[in-house]
Amino acid sequence: MSADSSLAPWPDEVRRAVEITPAAGTRERIIDITTTGRRTGLPRRLEIFFYRAHGRTYLCSGAGGGATSWYANLLADPTFVFHLKHGVRADLPARATPVTDPSERRAILEAIVDDLNQPHDPGTIAPTRLEDWLGSRIMRVEFDRPV
Repeated sequence: MSADSSLAPWPDEVRRAVEITPAAGTRERIIDITTTGRRTGLPRRLEIFFYRAHGRTYLCSGAGGGATSWYANLLADPTFVFHLKHGVRADLPARATPVTDPSERRAILEAIVDDLNQPHDPGTIAPTRLEDWLGSRIMRVEFDRPV
């Protein structure tokens, strides 16, 4: 998989905040997203974790893979706003694409689980097992050009 060229137009500090490393703790992975509610049609702001794998940015439902409103909302309307809120603050217009290919999903989830299992911030994210994440819903994030 190639690097995310959609981050190129953003200022360096914003790009660095999105391009987290295995040293990032829980707080750095938490953002808000504003989606259009699929039932109401109104903007809806949700707190969610984001992850990096293979040079790309993803939203993922995490271990267990239960149904999530953010995933359903983004399937109905894939445009949203990615709000950085810890450290650098920025509102990044973005688009979401579901990742459905089984081999691609597995590769992404393996990278996410490997990243989470790094000894970077003990006690904030429990050791994870790939088996627990295989049912996760995954959306690839592409950032729109800054205005």
